[in-house]
Amino acid sequence: MSLIRICLLGLATQIAVSASAMAQSTQAVGSQTPPLIDQQKEIGLALSACPPTVASRAAVYVLDKTGYVKVRDSQNGFTAIVQHSLPTSQEPQCMDAEGTRTFLPRMLKVAELRAQGKSPEEIKRSVGDAFAKGVFPAPARPGVIYMLSTENVVPDDKGIVGPFPPHVMFYGTHLTNADLGSEGQAGGGPAFVVNEGAPHALIIVPVAAQTGSGHAPSGKGPVSRE
Repeated sequence: MSLIRICLLGLATQIAVSASAMAQSTQAVGSQTPPLIDQQKEIGLALSACPPTVASRAAVYVLDKTGYVKVRDSQNGFTAIVQHSLPTSQEPQCMDAEGTRTFLPRMLKVAELRAQGKSPEEIKRSVGDAFAKGVFPAPARPGVIYMLSTENVVPDDKGIVGPFPPHVMFYGTHLTNADLGSEGQAGGGPAFVVNEGAPHALIIVPVAAQTGSGHAPSGKGPVSRE
């Protein structure tokens, strides 16, 4: 009888451990927030998006459990940040003053809503309402967002996340790929438009990788702190 009790106790323990592991695995897969990384590594990753002449004086934001936090003020109007348009993407960006005024507030709000546990559908509705009410203004002039990092992991037009070469983005409010004579990202042309027809549409132009900025992040990717 003692042997039977021991066997049953061992079986119950194994089932409990397996259930716990399964629950943790499911939580990780379904997580709507990006993994947090070491702050200095994230600062380096954000600044790796900038040209060397811009990086040393750009503002920098890093992600924490409540959303983005500014860790350095700008001295040149530029802002460096690692955006996550999807929780699994990694998009270091370096935007000019107009991008800081028009693109940055949306990124900050999305991160804040994710940290509050809002679903992707709730976030989409909230951002859509903000656009409709003019809370997130469209760019009022031509401008640029640099994404010169070699650590870009971005979603394509089908939502599939993968590496993408260094590139520069120009504000193309309400532009479409047809306006450029482009077939879009899938067409592999020299330039294409994302967010076609939207106030925050962007012209994407791939460029050669930049080196020597002194701000390349250490390591090969994010390291979770959770």
